[in-house]
Amino acid sequence: MTMLEIVNISNSISGRQILKDISITVEKGKILTLLGVSGAGKSSLLRLVAGLDKPDGGEIRIEGRTVSSPSSMVAPSLRKISMIFQDLALWPHMTVRSHLEFVIDRKRYGAKTAVLERIEQLLSIVHMPDMQKRFTHELSGGERQRLAIARALASDPEYLLMDEPFSNLDDLLKRGLLQLTLGLRNDKNMTIVYVTHSIEEAVYLADSIAVLNSGRIVRIWDKKDIVSSNREEILKTLY
Repeated sequence: MTMLEIVNISNSISGRQILKDISITVEKGKILTLLGVSGAGKSSLLRLVAGLDKPDGGEIRIEGRTVSSPSSMVAPSLRKISMIFQDLALWPHMTVRSHLEFVIDRKRYGAKTAVLERIEQLLSIVHMPDMQKRFTHELSGGERQRLAIARALASDPEYLLMDEPFSNLDDLLKRGLLQLTLGLRNDKNMTIVYVTHSIEEAVYLADSIAVLNSGRIVRIWDKKDIVSSNREEILKTLY
């Protein structure tokens, strides 16, 4: 079943229209990248999907259920969604372990030993063993990014929203984290919506690319289009 449907979504902020009649379908276990220059509306759309903002028009559906519309909203915590923000939103007073303990569903995992096993599993996924006691200021840039991913996974989401999470990293660190993101799709069948202004990131990750320009989708490239098209063709749709 289709996991995520965005249907004729429009949104305004302070009287200025940000998104105009956006429609996209994301199949389960696929990566959609939202590609566009700054101000195109990418992050605004991600916030609507997460349930942080309410649309002015249209609907967002998860597994056929309407979760956002102008008249009704399902709480973010009930959407099976996790979101990684561009600034990561890590908590400086918490250790790595505390970040994950705060998010893990105690009702699901029950005993303290099960929670600790889940923490070890999450840190193994993001290649951060033996770092449970470190605070965020003791982590490198790449380690903070990986902690943000681990925290997002700690709630056992069915899909993941990522808002330009690797934009401030050098190419070597970025490539490793992009590979980690692909692993979440391949190993866990996770549906991912990834926001970026980088054509290289979009092409590397995407099963499909939706290009946003001035709040509208101007083109959607599927996998075969991405393979057969060069970057110059994609670049033309950005402006």
